[in-house]
Amino acid sequence: MKRIIMFVLTLGAGALAGTVNFDEMKTGAAPPGWSATKTGTGDPQWTVARDETAPSQPNVLRQSGRATFPICIKEGARLKDGFVEVKFKPLAGKQDQAGGLIWRCQDADNYYIARANALEDNVTIYHTVKAKRVAFQNANTKVAAGVWHTLRVDFRGSLFTVTFDRQKVIEARDDSFAGAGRVGVWTKADSVTLFDDFSFGGK
Repeated sequence: MKRIIMFVLTLGAGALAGTVNFDEMKTGAAPPGWSATKTGTGDPQWTVARDETAPSQPNVLRQSGRATFPICIKEGARLKDGFVEVKFKPLAGKQDQAGGLIWRCQDADNYYIARANALEDNVTIYHTVKAKRVAFQNANTKVAAGVWHTLRVDFRGSLFTVTFDRQKVIEARDDSFAGAGRVGVWTKADSVTLFDDFSFGGK
């Protein structure tokens, strides 16, 4: 039987590391240990689903509803400095086809985001403060729909490095949130997006 990865490790000096691939979770429901919610208004639909294309089969996390910004926050891991990474596949959406990561998340209205958009072919880093999203750096790069991609953010102090498909695309600074916060995934509007192999580490 395939070994399932779903863990959070407490390392020395308060460090944490974990990987979640959703494979042992019940399908048709939001993943346990996550807060499936939104910024703004709407009705996001975060569910664990089977997908034969999943990088680690059989399950993925799927967002198929519609909201201003659907977000799904991993509980139990608060990081100030470290990294967060996910594989994502944008499937559909007339207004948006995006997959993103959040970090230093204080609540559903306050966090950092890095997202890749298949309709715009770019990667952008933002802060969301009191539910208002503001971009502070952008990079043009091909983001194909219907294809699995890897998005990663390394963060230390006010410095953030965003990597898309193993290529560094953004290095930026911002000091909106200096303390520790939770990590998670993000979409926008009517994006139908799959996520798999969510990992994080740091302290």
